[in-house]
Formats: sequence, C-alpha cells, structure tokens
Amino acid sequence: MSTVYYVTGGARSGKSSFALQLAASYENKVFLATAEPFDDEMRNRIGKHQEERGAHFTTIEEPLTLALALQKLPAGTDVVLLDCLTVWAGNLMHYAEGKGEGEIDRQIELFLEALRQPLCDIILVSNEVGMGIVPENAMARRFRDRAGMINQKVASIATEAYLLCSGLPIRLK
Repeated sequence: MSTVYYVTGGARSGKSSFALQLAASYENKVFLATAEPFDDEMRNRIGKHQEERGAHFTTIEEPLTLALALQKLPAGTDVVLLDCLTVWAGNLMHYAEGKGEGEIDRQIELFLEALRQPLCDIILVSNEVGMGIVPENAMARRFRDRAGMINQKVASIATEAYLLCSGLPIRLK
C-alpha cells in the first residue's frame, strides 16, 4: 500500500527541505511543481528549488489539474513530491475566475480521490496559512479559507503528517 505524506508549516519553516529528505531514499522520483514563473522573483524561487533538489527528479509542471498529472506519471515512479498545495489553491482561484466555484471544487475533489488510491508514495507540501491575522480583504480571506479546507482534507487522507517549525519536524500523525 502506498504512503501519503503531508508536510505543512509556515513560510521558510523547512517544509521543502524536509520533503526532500523524505524522498531521498527513493529511486525513481517525480517532482510535481505547481508554481508558474510569472515574474523574476518567482523565477528565482523556482531556480533555487531546482538547485536544492538537483537532477535526481523528473520534473512535471502542472499548475491546475493535479489529479490528471498523478494519473499520467512516468512508468516506474516510486514517489511524487508535490510542492505546493498552497500555490495550487491560488492557481485554482486565479484560473477559475469567471468559471465559478464549482470548477475549483471539482478539481479539489478529483485530486482528493487520486490521493485515496495513490499509484505510488506521495509527499505533499503545503503552507499553514491560518495561524496569522485575519486578512483585511475578502479575496485574501477566501484564499485562506480555501487553502485551510484543502489542508484539512489532505491531512485527513494522509498516512503521515508533519508540521515544520523553525526547521524542526513535529509528527502530527
């Protein structure tokens, strides 16, 4: 049976480094990237993440349809490291504008179904966004709520869950 790892924490808490450590022992690794290089700052962030993981991963870039990406993994994939669910939530909100909340909900449900019957081990990285102040605008509150709901559902499916704080992993389950 495949293992689903959920790794969460605040910004710069060590989530990605910890996820890379979890993936280190696997032979055939896929990195499922949700970020898009839409400006110089994001291109630099992506570049740093690529340096950190080296050439040990096959990289698949998919900002929206994560369930489909998980279904189309290369043959022989042992583990998928998906970084990150929070960026995916933002992508869904951005691209679904005008299509309605139903499309966002559909993509989330498809993804959750794929997690319930994974084809290999999966390591999921997500930001914990609900521990700060209440955002002042409605869009930011909708994003925080959506990301929090995704995190709760994914964590409930996960076999193991970790919270990173100051680079230290705390096992939640």
